[in-house]
Amino acid sequence: MKKILLNGVDGNFGSRSARVLLEKYPHEALIFTAPTKNGLEKYQAMGIETRIADFNNAEKLTEAFKDADTVILISMPFVGPKRRAAHKIAIDAAVAAGVNKLVYTSIVGAGHEDINAYEVNDHVWTERYIKKQPIHYLILRDSQYAEAMVSTFVEAVENTNGIIRNNMGDGKMAFVSRDDCALAAACAAMSDWEDRIVDINGAELLTIAQYMAIASEVTGKKTEYQYINDDEMYEFFDSIGVPRTTEEMWADTAKNFPFCSDGMVSFGRAIRLNQMSTFTDDFEKLTGQKPITVREMFEDMENHLIGTRTSTDN
Repeated sequence: MKKILLNGVDGNFGSRSARVLLEKYPHEALIFTAPTKNGLEKYQAMGIETRIADFNNAEKLTEAFKDADTVILISMPFVGPKRRAAHKIAIDAAVAAGVNKLVYTSIVGAGHEDINAYEVNDHVWTERYIKKQPIHYLILRDSQYAEAMVSTFVEAVENTNGIIRNNMGDGKMAFVSRDDCALAAACAAMSDWEDRIVDINGAELLTIAQYMAIASEVTGKKTEYQYINDDEMYEFFDSIGVPRTTEEMWADTAKNFPFCSDGMVSFGRAIRLNQMSTFTDDFEKLTGQKPITVREMFEDMENHLIGTRTSTDN
């Protein structure tokens, strides 16, 4: 039985993938890691092998990855040179440790030739680096988390009289549940798929206005989408203290703003230009089930909020 190593089990995404693996895979063939011992105790109590995986230390990370056939690399929550450096250390460690296959959580749009979005660019770089290495891979291009928009809906209803303003315009996105993305990552590790790109999309392509119309219909709370341009988005984020990038004070600002304005504005622009409108049935082929719909998420809204983003930026 091949051993699967899952990184980041202390985080939102990683803990969800861990639940899937615990249900579907032999416990003796699992290795769970986190950057510190925090979050590993409950898995140790289950008899799962646990290890510390420090993405800032190549030598120790190589040791942590030893004996694993497949490694799930969940992309880092910060953006820019720090993320690329951390990804490179992890990929190099997997190769040095003799790992057979790397499962990497990338993002929708990473394959579009004209994409130029702050957060997506790191994934483009990471994908290219992985493909150059002597290791099998499965790259999962996840659509935007629908939970992020659920939280946007709740915030708009509570604070702006239901008005949602951004620069997405009429661009479309196959919004997907984070739970489905975590399921896909676990299934990818358990599968015999390799050396391919897999699009992890939601059940339907929607504009942000169509998304919010579903939310209003299900909840009975009225919302209205208003388009604003890129400059107006920057002005808004500047006014509430959102940093332009994830450099310098990111670990502190992430507690209040789990994003940066360069990321949000360029992401919205890419959606508006339909550079992220990929829509396939890869998720169903990989997992054997259909993705959760936006309607279903709003019918169970309390369990589909985005939550706190975990920053491990040291």
